[in-house]
Amino acid sequence: MDFTMTLYLRHYWKDERLAFPSTTNKSMTFDGRLVKKIWVPDVFFVHSKRSFIHDTTTENIMLRVFPDGHVLYSLRVTVTAACNMDFSRFPLDSQTCTLELESYAYTDEDLMLYWKSGDESLSTDDRISLSQFLIQKFHTSSRLAFYSSTGWYNRLYINFTLRRHIFFFLLQTYFPATLMVMLSWVSFWIDRRAVPARVSLGITTVLTMSTIITGVNASMPRVSYIKAVDIYLWVSFVFVFLSVLEYAAVNYLTTVRDGKDRKLREKAREQSQNLPCTCGMSHGRTMMLDGTYSEADANSLAGYTRGSMAADDASEKPERIMVHLSLDNEPTETKKKKGFRIMQNTHAIDTSSRMIFPGAYILFNLIYWCVYC
Repeated sequence: MDFTMTLYLRHYWKDERLAFPSTTNKSMTFDGRLVKKIWVPDVFFVHSKRSFIHDTTTENIMLRVFPDGHVLYSLRVTVTAACNMDFSRFPLDSQTCTLELESYAYTDEDLMLYWKSGDESLSTDDRISLSQFLIQKFHTSSRLAFYSSTGWYNRLYINFTLRRHIFFFLLQTYFPATLMVMLSWVSFWIDRRAVPARVSLGITTVLTMSTIITGVNASMPRVSYIKAVDIYLWVSFVFVFLSVLEYAAVNYLTTVRDGKDRKLREKAREQSQNLPCTCGMSHGRTMMLDGTYSEADANSLAGYTRGSMAADDASEKPERIMVHLSLDNEPTETKKKKGFRIMQNTHAIDTSSRMIFPGAYILFNLIYWCVYC
């Protein structure tokens, strides 16, 4: 990544050739025209991609000479330099960038560069603010740089630490992704028979998450490692995608169970059609008792109505008694189970997902923000 900085670069040195006797003038100030006629340090910016001296309305160069030969050389420069940034914690990251200054021709035996007052040599405007970063601190350093073909050179460093503002990314990335995940959970409360509603909701959340991921990656450099925002977005995408798979499983299991219930009903209907019919006993159940029973045995069947089958000999005792059991006399527990099964519209997977999905996502957020904050 690159950064652009505008600065006032001031050089101090002593050239006895420029000393002049004076009792009234404390110093003499010149513009850039004199610079071409005297010796000045050949300082350049290492790893600079582009730099220039401002020239509106004239060249922003000032030369001030003191009577004892001390010289102050100041110029206003804008420089664009490279900064090696690590985006593994983006957007919860802090970056340290460095601006390096070095003499181009003079080695450390000819020219020694150093900061005049250490860290106090740097002074910044407190009103400076960046849209994405907070400037935490500046500090200076110096060391020797070696080139195999030319030798050792003094190199000065301006180091500054930038901390990225997180609020913008909370509004543009984290909050929308979290809302999409929460919206996907709404399908767990929708009737599993409402296929268009649940499928449309699942597809909408998946496509929205894909759009958010694409938008974030479009504004980022193409790096070969995973960023912190990628972890959050892809985990959120997995949660949304799993909610779609959850409904697919619910719909499949519901279809299988309905098919089994349909087969059982058809089998029961076929069995009921094979039983003998009793006239005048509609909406009831008929039990056939084979064998010879006394009148007292037949009367002891509480809740049953009975009728005798026609026999060839009326004087003979009926050998077969038809017993009819009304549906009103079914056990209470059986009726409750049937009613519960009819009124139950929520699959067990939906009920479990209402707790598992939010709990797992909250746990992920706790771990994520504890690690990266």
